[in-house]
Amino acid sequence: MTGNNSPGARLTRRTFTLGAVGALSALALTACGGGAPASAPSSSAAATSAAASVPATGTSLTLWVDAERSPALKDIAAKFKAEKGIDVKLVVKDFAAVRDDFITQAPTGKGPDIMVGPHDWLGKLVQNGVVAPVQLGDKAGTFAESSIKAMTYDGQTYGVPYSIENVALVRNTKLAPEAKTTLDDVLAEGKKAVAAGDAKFPFLVGLDPKQADPYHLYPLQTSFGAPVFAQNADGSYDASELTLDNEGGKKFAQLLADLGDKGSKVLNSNITGDIAKEKFLAGESPYFLTGPWNIPDIEAKGIKFAVDPLPTAGDKPAQPFIGVNGFFISAKSKNALAANEFVVNYLSQPDAQDELFKVGGRPPALTASFEKAASDPVVKAFGEIGANGVPMPAVPAMDAVWADWGGTELNLIKGKEADPAAAWSKMTANIEKKISGGK
Repeated sequence: MTGNNSPGARLTRRTFTLGAVGALSALALTACGGGAPASAPSSSAAATSAAASVPATGTSLTLWVDAERSPALKDIAAKFKAEKGIDVKLVVKDFAAVRDDFITQAPTGKGPDIMVGPHDWLGKLVQNGVVAPVQLGDKAGTFAESSIKAMTYDGQTYGVPYSIENVALVRNTKLAPEAKTTLDDVLAEGKKAVAAGDAKFPFLVGLDPKQADPYHLYPLQTSFGAPVFAQNADGSYDASELTLDNEGGKKFAQLLADLGDKGSKVLNSNITGDIAKEKFLAGESPYFLTGPWNIPDIEAKGIKFAVDPLPTAGDKPAQPFIGVNGFFISAKSKNALAANEFVVNYLSQPDAQDELFKVGGRPPALTASFEKAASDPVVKAFGEIGANGVPMPAVPAMDAVWADWGGTELNLIKGKEADPAAAWSKMTANIEKKISGGK
């Protein structure tokens, strides 16, 4: 269950986001060819998107995976070999480098047939023409709808999902016995605990001292009705329409200023993720806005806690970003049919998804596996919150968003902007200029 998590061994969504806020690796940018259109699907991609047939015995596949998940895939790989006569070689790769390595090696034929990764890599992978669509058919209905949407790009599904990750509000039930639904009520309860001398902080969320944290703060922003991009009817993002700078976005900007250094000081840019965790583990706050990666340490500390739905700051639902992990097939694979057979018909099986849950602790994307995992109330709570979340945009244009978004949030929290609404509009204009290729 959640106690099987090993947060130190994985790249958390938080650290991935902060990496995206900084400069993307030159390698990835070079591979993108300055925004050139993606290459046409290869014959391998076309073969993969067709209905899978039984591949020839004796074929071998290479799957790039991180050290944490590799043990969970050994049994399903052995089953595939026993039933199909096809060996799946699990090659452990450094998670931080695997996307860039895949982009550069796949076209040379030296890359793997299959790769594990988060859905928000899809924009770069598709743009570089290195991943092939998959046909899930009826199997798509066996997964959480949000996970399939996350793995869908430009109308095509590119991966088989296995886990969903998002933030929630973790509450110390000794300091705050009852759940609250609005941010105002949460903060009032937190301040009550501080006034009584039971806590030092009414509310904790880790912020980066250089970029704040748009990822963790996003549920508050969406509750004002200010998503990053417009969404099409199918849930995909329209990168041509940046929707940050509406009235809701300006209200969110004012909220950050009100909660910052020149306001109530609820948000403090000097309290990083590690410090926020330390303070919560010390019983110094009733609330901690965080993800499942910190649950094992909270459990180990013996803190009695609950996982609550995200509080609303505006009049809309508070929707977090969700991150979906899954398996992608190389568009350059010489064994496309075999790769498709393994990914679509084996990695979608409950025994495979159950094992991946055991090592990762994230709510499974496969509904049957989630229903079993949800016997743990913590997993159930995170899963239900994630079901109402929105996929992290996988569009390449998202790379142009993070730096200005985070920098502006930081300035608002530090009280450096006399007019929060104007600062938010300026931020949006700068992002639009970057997306359009301006400088």
